[in-house]
Amino acid sequence: MASCSNVKGKKSWPEVVGTSSQAAATIIERQNENVEAVVVEEGSSVSTDVRCDRVRIFVDDNNIVKEVPKVG
Repeated sequence: MASCSNVKGKKSWPEVVGTSSQAAATIIERQNENVEAVVVEEGSSVSTDVRCDRVRIFVDDNNIVKEVPKVG
């Protein structure tokens, strides 16, 4: 499995769990300009590829972050 250990900047955002996806995306992209935040509805199918320029934000039906977003 590929690793993103060589990525510069912050790699995990536990502080955004419980916030809105919009707020989380803004925080993530401000704190690490090397990544793009992508909002995904909880339970959706996603690819298994590891991309070190992507952070998935898993949200519930109310658009609230449910898992710690991280690079990969």
